[in-house]
Amino acid sequence: MPPRKIGREQAPIVVRARPGQATRGLLAAAGTVFPCALGRGGITAFKREGDGGTPLGAMKLLWGYRRPERGWPPPTRLAILPAAPWLGWCDAPGDRNYNRPVRLPYAASCETMQRADRLYDVVAVLDWNMRPAIRGRGSAIFLHIAKPGYLATEGCIAVSPATMRRLLPLLHRGSVLKVMR
Repeated sequence: MPPRKIGREQAPIVVRARPGQATRGLLAAAGTVFPCALGRGGITAFKREGDGGTPLGAMKLLWGYRRPERGWPPPTRLAILPAAPWLGWCDAPGDRNYNRPVRLPYAASCETMQRADRLYDVVAVLDWNMRPAIRGRGSAIFLHIAKPGYLATEGCIAVSPATMRRLLPLLHRGSVLKVMR
């Protein structure tokens, strides 16, 4: 049986905080609930750069990146690009490329997309604060691999590698991830 499509035609992926645990969540997709990590600031309706909050609201999946040498990903309808060693993501609110991919080395503050800790072995880019990118409203909000123990993120939603493998075949450009309280 082919995987169910998630997004515009189907129910969104829904993320909520676990009761009493602001930095740990539950992600519901295609009739299954998975544990996930949330930002160190919990879920926030007033996202600001550096606050560690996971933004409240609906976000579309745009595309993804992967580390080709690590054997990812399983089949997916989401465009997945290789994360080259020179790939970064600008998180400097005053920069013209704020909340955009950039080529490293880059003069302004940015994240390296090819991380040693495996968190970005597979990462899906969410459309938070993308068009237009409002300075200081938050950047680099992704769906990515969680740290062991589901430790808090800097504002992203993070899942286990096994959960990511189960989600990827269901995802496509425009799939909706809805963070709720």
